[in-house]
Amino acid sequence: MPAPEHNHDGHDHGHHHHTGQGATLIIALVLTLSFSGIEALAGWWSGSLALLSDAAHMLTDSSALGLAAGAAWLARRPPSAKHSYGLVRAEVLAALFNSLLMLVLIGYIVHEAIDRFGTPRDIKGSAVIGVAVIGLIINLVVAWVLSRGEHTLNSRAALLHVLGDALGSVAAITAGIVIVTTGWTPIDPLLSLLVAALILVSALRLLREVVHVLMEGVPGHVRLNVVGQDLAKLDGVLRVHDLHVWTLSSGTIALSAHLEIRELSDWPDILEIARQTMDDQHGIRHITLQPEVLVAHPLVRGTYPVPTSHA
Repeated sequence: MPAPEHNHDGHDHGHHHHTGQGATLIIALVLTLSFSGIEALAGWWSGSLALLSDAAHMLTDSSALGLAAGAAWLARRPPSAKHSYGLVRAEVLAALFNSLLMLVLIGYIVHEAIDRFGTPRDIKGSAVIGVAVIGLIINLVVAWVLSRGEHTLNSRAALLHVLGDALGSVAAITAGIVIVTTGWTPIDPLLSLLVAALILVSALRLLREVVHVLMEGVPGHVRLNVVGQDLAKLDGVLRVHDLHVWTLSSGTIALSAHLEIRELSDWPDILEIARQTMDDQHGIRHITLQPEVLVAHPLVRGTYPVPTSHA
């Protein structure tokens, strides 16, 4: 049986893809980390849980962005004898860690909020407003930087952190305004719980997607039956089986399949057309296809149906 044919175009594409992503993440990291410490000190001084929660979230943003940038760098490492695909899955693991980190943060916010309800504290509302406004501006700038870069699983995880942090800044601003105008301090832990709930939704959504990738699930935008049908419609292909489609990393989708054909001499043309079809129709570039030549036999005749378009 002939050896499987491979398409390596996806590796070159991934190199440029991760290089640009790493630079974007580093810029976002510098902007976020530069303000998280200031916000934490301001939250401690003002007594605002909303501001402290926002600072803690901003610190996890920095960690998330740092992990994402590191994962993007690792993803550029070439394949080795131990890692034949390279380290492209590093960004998936970073996204998994980030989602779990968000869940830990939620637990901290909820615990502190419940404690604040039982033991109210004085809060300097005007200081909360000023610092939170600056934090909101920085978060919006970082979100803009990330949205302009490559939309990968890793950058999306980082963007979710930043958008959640922007909501935390809005909550802190709102809490500061209410405290300054009415003196009602319970608004601070209440809005902190609201931010925790919003972060929880994002964290669970991200965690579900990461687990789907780690479980070798079919990418959400790919329809496995349509991919199989497109391969089966190619001239010279009688049947497709053992079809698998999965995500190696963001931007790199892999496919493997066995194609049953009549003549091995047809294989070079079939392979070239299959590669082009998968790239154009489904954005799949890392392809491994195994040709299987059928030998006519009365006992198996008719077992492998020929597509109607070939009749």
